[in-house]
Amino acid sequence: MAYHFETRCIYGDKSNVKEHPYRSIPTPIFLASAFGHEKIGDFSSYSYSRVSNPTRSDLEEIISSLEGAADTVATSSGMSAVSIVLDLFSIGDHFVCSEDLYGGSFRLFDNIGRPHGLDFSFVNTADPAAVEAAVRPETRALYIETPSNPTMQVTDLRAMREIADRHHLLLIVDNTFMTPYFQTPFDFGADIIVHSGTKYLSGHNDVLAGFVCSKDPELAERIRFIYKSTGYNLSPFDSYLCLRGLKTLAVRLDRQQENALAIAQWLRTQPRVKHVYYTGLKDHPGHDLHCSQARGFGGMISFHVDSEETARKILLNVQLLTFAESLGGIESLITYPMCQTHEDLPMEQRERLGINNTFLRISTGIENSEDLISDLDRAMNS
Repeated sequence: MAYHFETRCIYGDKSNVKEHPYRSIPTPIFLASAFGHEKIGDFSSYSYSRVSNPTRSDLEEIISSLEGAADTVATSSGMSAVSIVLDLFSIGDHFVCSEDLYGGSFRLFDNIGRPHGLDFSFVNTADPAAVEAAVRPETRALYIETPSNPTMQVTDLRAMREIADRHHLLLIVDNTFMTPYFQTPFDFGADIIVHSGTKYLSGHNDVLAGFVCSKDPELAERIRFIYKSTGYNLSPFDSYLCLRGLKTLAVRLDRQQENALAIAQWLRTQPRVKHVYYTGLKDHPGHDLHCSQARGFGGMISFHVDSEETARKILLNVQLLTFAESLGGIESLITYPMCQTHEDLPMEQRERLGINNTFLRISTGIENSEDLISDLDRAMNS
């Protein structure tokens, strides 16, 4: 029987309840570093938790089910997931990346990837011609965020697949903002999907996690080898926390999206707000394209206010929202990207993208939207 998405968030493709010790309903936490063997040479089951663990395996199977992956590895953070992807490549290999990229990914690429012999070009991937022009003979991959973090640029995944096919490239998509509930990049030709599982997939601001999902079994085998060799694995307890959070993914995202649309529409009525970036607004430049490759708009909003003074006033006076730099949890957060999530981007690049001292980002939680709007109104206008 093929389950719907909400059911697969809990059980994956099948219910494993009967397989758990004592018929435990939630997946137990297997706090074991090693497992005994019944036969010499038979290592088909669990042996060592760096390689595989029953708690983590349940989590990986559910994520694979949701994304439509051949395999998924659960890692100790979103950045360890991206690091595994980089380990697939060799000295001299070149990436074409979204220029409006999570600052931690940029930091990893620029400060660790480059010294280890990899090269990166950052372009506006919402413009397929710019991507095509950036491809070199040594290019091996396209690395895409859509919508991008934090200015919500939308990249055409079908166009990226066409470019990847022409040049024999891997298409890698960071799906953290949308999650498989709203967007499944494998449907549009992605080869690898990465997630910061810390965010929406776990959803409670209480665990660090990452995921690497692969479509091709041969590529999945290479990723598994890197995973077990480098030890980027997620702990059993953190796997349990992710499993617990994942069960409510669809319910949470429905409410977070509802809140985001209400807040985005309210922000547009405010004289101190100069521009709102949310793909759910019909006049967003990428709205129609986004609708063609996604089923929803998510809970992330960015906006420009009229001055640095207004930005700082909001950040320091909100009471219900929290001034913090993560996203995707049940609590609403507001972020100052220029000096938090994107401080490692060169100033020239930040300025070109509009990530300046008047630019703010909100991750909506599941609170009542009227309460959130009242908090923002008080902080900005009182």
